[in-house]
Amino acid sequence: MASVTGKRTPFIAGNWKMNLDHLQSIAFVQKLAWSLKDARHTFETVEVAVFPPFTDLRSVQTLVSADKYELKFGGQDVSAFDSGAYTGEISGAFLKALDCQYVIIGHSERRTLHNETDELIAAKVAAALKHGLVPVLCVGETAEDLEKHGPSAVPVAQLKAALAGVTVGADIVVAYEPVWAIGSGQAATPEQAEQVAAQLRLALVELIGQEAADATRILYGGSVKSSNIAGFMRQTNVDGALVGGASLDLAEFSSIVQFQKHVGT
Repeated sequence: MASVTGKRTPFIAGNWKMNLDHLQSIAFVQKLAWSLKDARHTFETVEVAVFPPFTDLRSVQTLVSADKYELKFGGQDVSAFDSGAYTGEISGAFLKALDCQYVIIGHSERRTLHNETDELIAAKVAAALKHGLVPVLCVGETAEDLEKHGPSAVPVAQLKAALAGVTVGADIVVAYEPVWAIGSGQAATPEQAEQVAAQLRLALVELIGQEAADATRILYGGSVKSSNIAGFMRQTNVDGALVGGASLDLAEFSSIVQFQKHVGT
């Protein structure tokens, strides 16, 4: 719920997915920090976070802490459980101990490849908040959903299910990721993104209250590039981007972060 002079602080997040080992992550984060420093980027104006694989997080944490980088970082998933016999799971307590501020929850790849249900995603959101992590809650529809239900119906339903047990005022980030756009090279139009983001914000008012809804950042994700980010950032209810493939390209991701130089407003 970061804000600058009462406005929502734009947030550019890079989801590395299953890419870059811990040594590669160190090199990438160093180069990204240097690139943004050379560009005189101010993190108070546009917040930047990366989401490396779990095996990279300790290396990223050590580097960010030692060199006092202003980059934020988070996990790509979290367990609904605190500890116990859950082989392969990662507790929110572990992420918090590594200074993670954020965690991605409900990404379309988790929903489809791992069959994650709305109920499980709600439990993960609750676990993240319990451990002081800000959930980056992903919602979105397939092409089939879009045709059958129209824009916003499925993302809004997913949002309501995931936040059903969340208290008023909860600190969250919402990422609208139309599944039909992810990795396709064909992004939604800025107007399509704004239409859904506006409906998501209305739903947030019901779920977490007007003040928190006004402060919640809503990101767009799905084939985001430096050539299209400005159009999204001109929209009233789009506050940033969850960037996939382009976040692994140093020059491209740096350019996306510096969208204000080509928004023209």
